[in-house]
Amino acid sequence: MLDKIKKNYFLLLITFLIIYFFFNLLGGNRGLISYFEKSEIYKNLIIDEKDLSDKIVNLEHKNSLLTENIDLDFIEILIREKFLFGKEGETTYIIKE
Repeated sequence: MLDKIKKNYFLLLITFLIIYFFFNLLGGNRGLISYFEKSEIYKNLIIDEKDLSDKIVNLEHKNSLLTENIDLDFIEILIREKFLFGKEGETTYIIKE
């Protein structure tokens, strides 16, 4: 038995190395499966980044309406939304989603 192993030592070594590299190619930290999982996470992060940057732009626009040159129409919209304030003769409707 030991003689057969000594004769086929190179063949056994190559076989184990091929099996080792094959399993690491598919399932290791840098393997093929991990690559597809990380690429999906990356796509989701790109979408989240775009959403957050859009929110930042929207908030900066609203902030500029309140600080640089005061927009009275925007302030009126805010007062109506927050305090449910209306003028005389207006009817305020609250729609619950």
